[in-house]
Amino acid sequence: MALAQQVGLALAQRNWVAVTAESCTGGGVSTAITDIAGSSAWFDRAFVTYSNEAKQEMLGVSVQTLAQYGAVSEQVVAEMVTGALAHSRGDIAVAISGIAGPGGGSEEKPVGTVCFGWADQTGKLKVETCLFDGDRPEVRQQAVDKALSGLLALMAQS
Repeated sequence: MALAQQVGLALAQRNWVAVTAESCTGGGVSTAITDIAGSSAWFDRAFVTYSNEAKQEMLGVSVQTLAQYGAVSEQVVAEMVTGALAHSRGDIAVAISGIAGPGGGSEEKPVGTVCFGWADQTGKLKVETCLFDGDRPEVRQQAVDKALSGLLALMAQS
């Protein structure tokens, strides 16, 4: 069974609704979710916040956090994911910000660096940074898969 289908079943069993806040995946997680028939029962909305301004305006990410840590950081995805929950009807959310390439990387944050945040309305919050291999589509697909598997993992703790 596809990851998105597993997420949908887990959400339906809990009567929960999911929300996404995406940057480098450009809506890929929400596309995977909404490809599943009946997902309107367990998916509320997607925030595609590619620019720093969108992260600030739509999710409440602070200017100071962006300036101090950069958009691709665990601190920023933590604010993105809590902002997604605060600005939606969601029970659980995932946030993603990364460098899919081919450019944009640095020695500190090479291409393939992707930060994730998962949170739910019970107060759980998990952040993680991964370094994925491959070209832009491959990095983005790995990020989508990680985002979905992280939702499953957070729900398994409930």
